[in-house]
Order: sequence, then C-alpha cells, then structure tokens
Amino acid sequence: MALPVTAFFAGINALILCWLAFKVIRIRQTGIGLGDGGNLTLQRLIRGHGNAAEYMPIGLIMLALAEGLGAPFWAATLLGLLLTAGRLVHALHFSDILPAIVWRMIGMMATFGALFLSAFGLIGYSVFLAL
Repeated sequence: MALPVTAFFAGINALILCWLAFKVIRIRQTGIGLGDGGNLTLQRLIRGHGNAAEYMPIGLIMLALAEGLGAPFWAATLLGLLLTAGRLVHALHFSDILPAIVWRMIGMMATFGALFLSAFGLIGYSVFLAL
C-alpha cells in the first residue's frame, strides 16, 4: 500500500532531524566527544535534537496509520503539515534562529495539535469499526 503523504513528510522530517544532528556534530568536533562538556549551545542543540527524535516517530506513525486507513488526502496533508511545521519551528528555536521562547511554544503546540488530532481520529475510527 502506497503512503505518498506520509512518505513526503517523513522525508522532510528526516531532513530536519539530520540538520539538527549535523549542528550537534559540528560543535562536538571542537573536542567534546561525549556529553555536553558544559557547553550551553551544545546542551541546547542536544535537547532540540532529542526532542525531535522523541516526537517525530509517533507523529509519522500515526500519520501513516491515518493515511493507510483511508483518511482523505487533504486531512493527511494537513496533519503532516501541522506536525512538520511544529517540528521545524521548534528546531529553529533550538538552533537560535528564532530565539524567543514563543517560537518553542508555537512549535510544541503545532506538534501536539497534530498528535492529538491524529490520536482522536485513530481512536474514533477504531471505535467506529468495532460497532
């Protein structure tokens, strides 16, 4: 079964994750092989990368389930956009491109919005199928 919407957004999210990883690696090349060495920038980037690695998989799994169960193209696309926009804004905050804390909050609100919409949609679909 083809999941083109999920494939597209998985690719974009993978690029965001790699970008965050490369930012961590670049600072590690200064001689910090393990941990954060007390470097506040590295601490921030490690946490931003970790947060992406924590939230992207479940968001993409639920997107794939929704698309695979027949969610309309527009609905799957909106879920993917919401998740990806949230992850991108969050990454930009942790990379100090959008340093104001409001961007971190917007990123997480968009991420949680996608997760909650997906979760309730999947639960509702499952209950409907059981009836």
